[in-house]
Amino acid sequence: MSTVRKVKMMLESKPTMEGAGVHLHRAFGFGEEGMFDPFLLLDDFRETDPEHFLKGFPWHPHRGIETITYVLQGDVEHGDSLGNEGCISSGDVQWMTAGSGIIHQEMPKGDPNGVMLGFQLWANLPATSKMMVPRYRDIQADQIPEISLVDGTRIKIICGTVENIDGPVKDIVIDPQYLDITIPASSSYEHSTKKGHTVFAYIIDGHGCFDCTDERAESSDVGNRSLLLFDDGDKICIKAGDKGVRFLLVSGKPIGEPIAWRGPIVMNTRQELQLAFEEYNNGTFIKHGTV
Repeated sequence: MSTVRKVKMMLESKPTMEGAGVHLHRAFGFGEEGMFDPFLLLDDFRETDPEHFLKGFPWHPHRGIETITYVLQGDVEHGDSLGNEGCISSGDVQWMTAGSGIIHQEMPKGDPNGVMLGFQLWANLPATSKMMVPRYRDIQADQIPEISLVDGTRIKIICGTVENIDGPVKDIVIDPQYLDITIPASSSYEHSTKKGHTVFAYIIDGHGCFDCTDERAESSDVGNRSLLLFDDGDKICIKAGDKGVRFLLVSGKPIGEPIAWRGPIVMNTRQELQLAFEEYNNGTFIKHGTV
């Protein structure tokens, strides 16, 4: 018999500032990473004031993690110290595996109306993959499959499999699933999850109940910028509110290793962390080209 995941914890994202002065809301981050293993951080950078994002994230290093940027509206230009450059736009995703080390910049530009809507998720890498060859995966909006269910529920599949349809991002060591789900007003949806995996939902529009079952008719009703971490189980059950609900659903296999984290670099020990910053300062940080 399948078991329904109950909500283990609810958090509200908090305003903060990063980069050269980018205003954003942090759903979780440093100090909370153990609860979300293998995920480290989720930032919500939805803004309608260009002064709050145009200064961007100038040149900075990453090692030992993957950064996943999902843009709903607007443009984000990026480049790195190896000469790679590009732009992701509305509906696009960039899945960057920093691995052994990348120095790059990310500069949100917004759209012609000054709107910038997007999210960045950090995923950890296990010790055996910390120093892997870096790589970029720029996925355009039309490469991301979207399925529609009988009740009108729509699911964009960035990573993982739903209804035997695979998302474009594959071969990721933490076996993640990353979905953008919209459930119409007053409708219900059940989604299967892998037992033992960490699962969380981040609401980006509307409101709904995320652990409603026949046995548990009453549940907390949550809305925009709320994050829900689930207990273990085989599935989650959601009932949309009277205006529907849209949320990001993310899951992955926990790594269960020590974390040594400072700024944009995440390793397993303080010695490895210290070495990474020494290499950054003396010019030996970059170990491989990107593929």
